Amino acid sequence: MKTYNTQMEAAKKNIVTPEMKLVAKKESIDPEKLRESVANGTIAIPCNIRHTSISAEGIGAGLRTKINVNLGISGDCKNYDIEMQKVDLAIKFGAEAIMDLSNYGKTNTFRKELIAKSPAMIGTVPMYDAIGYLDKDLLEITAEDFLRVIRAHAEEGVDFMTIHAGINRRAVEAFRRDKRRMNIVSRGGSLLFAWMMMTGNENPFYEHYDEVLEILREYDVTISLGDALRPGCIDDSTDAGQISELIELGDLTKRAWEKDVQVMVEGPGHMAMNEIEANMKLQKRLCHNAPFYVLGPLVTDIAPGYDHITSAIGGAIAAASGADFLCYVTPAEHLRLPDLNDVKEGIIASQIAAHAADIAKGIPNARARDNAMSDARYNVDWDTMFDLALDKEKAREYYESAPPSDRHTCSMCGKMCAVRTTKMILEGQNVEFCSEK
Repeated sequence: MKTYNTQMEAAKKNIVTPEMKLVAKKESIDPEKLRESVANGTIAIPCNIRHTSISAEGIGAGLRTKINVNLGISGDCKNYDIEMQKVDLAIKFGAEAIMDLSNYGKTNTFRKELIAKSPAMIGTVPMYDAIGYLDKDLLEITAEDFLRVIRAHAEEGVDFMTIHAGINRRAVEAFRRDKRRMNIVSRGGSLLFAWMMMTGNENPFYEHYDEVLEILREYDVTISLGDALRPGCIDDSTDAGQISELIELGDLTKRAWEKDVQVMVEGPGHMAMNEIEANMKLQKRLCHNAPFYVLGPLVTDIAPGYDHITSAIGGAIAAASGADFLCYVTPAEHLRLPDLNDVKEGIIASQIAAHAADIAKGIPNARARDNAMSDARYNVDWDTMFDLALDKEKAREYYESAPPSDRHTCSMCGKMCAVRTTKMILEGQNVEFCSEK
């Protein structure tokens, strides 16, 4: 008989759950070592007890860096079929998490279908859904209404929820005192700020935090403590508002762990490269080494249409410096809802960043695929190269778009291929280009 509600509770009771065994196998680590990390909160396994199609993944110290794909319905783009195609793309390209950020209409039909089919963990931001779900104006929504939305998402099987509990009155005071160029750019954070200012009340997720945790504990939903005051441009990074909220998130992390609720902490969105490492270390220190989930960070503000690249640069530095979970950014960021190709480009860019960071961190077996690719290149084994590529179809398409006369080369170098030349010399052969015409 099951004697625990959450993965953290089981870990504290010295129980290695089936989910822990699966994660340990995927990560090539000892299940007992994993259990200890889940017990102390440095690893989370977001896995709602009602998400039966999930293939559990771990997020945290010593594990592969995971990536998340955002999608969902908006008032201007409400084609459910296209959003489900994005889900299929995310699963095909190996994203470990999908966040449904739908903010239009009755979103639970889409979310239930998503949870039923997805082996990836599913996240939501209940604040986004509150207005559509409750069919109320922001000023009319009560604290109890917000809790109703959290419970509804938990009952549907959502594995982790972004809840902006740290933007309390103290954090708001710091934000208002230290003027920003971009103010608040978090959608959920801005809505909560507006609600607090209009009603004069404390943040309901902060004021009723214990009740939030009780709901999450019942279904083993991981709380992703949202960074409502994250910087929205590099000029606002590491300011008083961001750090003040981070201090609050550290306290909220401990309170969640006391209730056996797993925690992730969300981090900055825009930040110059020279600040990233320090921010990762500061977060880990203030939030007691809880898994860190970063939204980028974007390292420059002048590349609309290419922000999957600015994000990948920042994400690689962040993950190499200790971040555990990267939220993808697409080329459409700041411009429009991403289409299918944008989603694919964003996933691949984030995977490159995550994998590069894992190599830098010395994650077990992180180099194995790279070494296999190098062996295939040495042997000019194109089929194996395509199979090992992050995007197999694109690699093959590029090669075949300008096929070489000799399949043992490519059309860039032809018979002057460095690998071919060196191999021939080391094998005692002469290299005679003219006689090979």
